[in-house]
Formats: sequence, structure tokens, C-alpha cells
Amino acid sequence: METLPDWIARQLPSGAREHDVATRGERVHAMTFGPDDGHTIVMLHGNPTWGFLWRRVIAALPPGFRIVVPDLVGLGRSSRPPASAHTLENHAAWIGDALDQLAPGPLVLVAQDWGGAIGMLAMADRSARLRGIVFGNTAVSPPRPGFKATLFHRLAKLPIASTVLFEWLGFPLGALHLSQGDRSSIRGEVARAYRWPLRRRKDRAAPLALARMVPDAPEGHVSLPALTRTDRLFRDAQVPIAIVWGMKDPVLGRIVNHLERLRPDAKVTRTQAGHFLQEEVPDELAAAIGDVAGRADWS
Repeated sequence: METLPDWIARQLPSGAREHDVATRGERVHAMTFGPDDGHTIVMLHGNPTWGFLWRRVIAALPPGFRIVVPDLVGLGRSSRPPASAHTLENHAAWIGDALDQLAPGPLVLVAQDWGGAIGMLAMADRSARLRGIVFGNTAVSPPRPGFKATLFHRLAKLPIASTVLFEWLGFPLGALHLSQGDRSSIRGEVARAYRWPLRRRKDRAAPLALARMVPDAPEGHVSLPALTRTDRLFRDAQVPIAIVWGMKDPVLGRIVNHLERLRPDAKVTRTQAGHFLQEEVPDELAAAIGDVAGRADWS
């Protein structure tokens, strides 16, 4: 596990404990915060970020929770498998194994981007432990008829050019601010911290592979069976749900309407944030987590 440089460590909440979990030939790195006997909140990021994304939300939460923040395999300080290993099923298996070791009891799942589908697929085999769901900008359902892939995901399908763009030039790590409502929210040392784990070209297989995991049609894509399972769990889970959404997200901005139709019981907060809403509205996310945790049945 690579040691964090001081300039990143200073940006994190105090009291971080670090863990490396072996899982099916890979390694999941995670940070945990708070007392061991607190109610467990699991926070999952997506592509191409890492657990650093959640630092402002963690700081905004009241004390007492046990917070578990894994890095997805291929990102952050987790291991670097080849591009071919990146499937939704594999990511769910890796995260599931990590949660069995770091969060073996009841938990609230907090997730954004690919963290939503990966976390929900991991919990599909552990649904008895799920006590609540808080979603930021994420998708957990197969695409509907008439779906059109975004420019970002169309770029990921281009032969040769996508490899140059993602692996050689480090896209989209240098352009995260373009997906924000407030572009100044990812600048300077914050932007540099997002680039740091993938600063070497040899480590950059995951962002392109994860982008290609997104279905580009409502049928025929390898991720569709898994997304059918995550959709079903989201519809059926008998737990409190909150959704906090960045409406200025150029990738997933409108998907909140679909999630709201699936779960009309969810408490929905629309904001003017962008895709990485943790940087812009951490207080709103923290409030939603506290609300769901307070309504959860922890028995």
C-alpha cells in the first residue's frame, strides 16, 4: 500500500485507519473512521475517483458512526488488475469480500456513480444486512428503450483513440471540474489529489474499463444481467432511502426522475451541484445519511 503524501493526508478528516483486504487475487484498500461500536455507514465512490471523494461528507457527519470507505479495485490505493478483469460482477465480489471483513454487520449503503450498482450488487447477496440506502448521482437499472449513450461513454468505445485519451492522457482525471455545477469545487490540491493515485500511465486501465462497463444499448451488453439484479434490490429493499442529486450533472442529471419513480417513498433532495456532488453539497449528503440512519432498524 502506497503511503499518502502529507499534502493529501492534511485534507482528510482526522482519525483515519487504513486497511488492506485480500479478495480473490486482488486487494481492496479502505479507510475507516469513528468508533468500532458505531452504526456502520459504507461509502462507495465511482469512476475515476477514490475514497478521498467522501472526506467533506465524513467531516459533516455527527460523531458516533463507524464509516467504511473502500477504494474500488483499479482505483485509489487498491490493486490494479488488467482491463479484462473489470466487470460489474467482479467489482461486486471484491467489494462484497471487503465488506464481509470490514463491515460484517448491519450497514447503510451510501453510493455515487458506479458505487451504486457495485454496492447494490454486493448487497444483493447480503440483503439481510442492508439497513438503508443513500444515493448521490448514480444508476442502478438497465437502460430503457430509446436510451442514448452520453458523449463520455461514446468516447470510451472508440478504438485506439479511447486508449490514447484515457490511458495515455489520463482522461477524465484532468477534467473532473467540467462535470461540476461550481467548477471551482475541483481545483488546485483537490484536483491534484484525484489525479495522484493514477499519475502513472501503467495504473490507468480502470477508468476506461469502467466507462466501457456502462451499457450502450438496452440489450446485449455484459453488464445487463447484473443491473437487473441491482434494479430489483433497489425496488424491493424494505429500508429507508434518501436521494441527493446534482442536477447540473452532464452525465446522470436526469436519472433522478427514474429513481424517484422506482421508489416514491424515497426522500429526494435536488441541488445545483454537478456529478461529484460530495465536493459541492456535503452538508446535504450528511443530513440525508443522518436521516436514513435515524430511521433504520439496526436490530
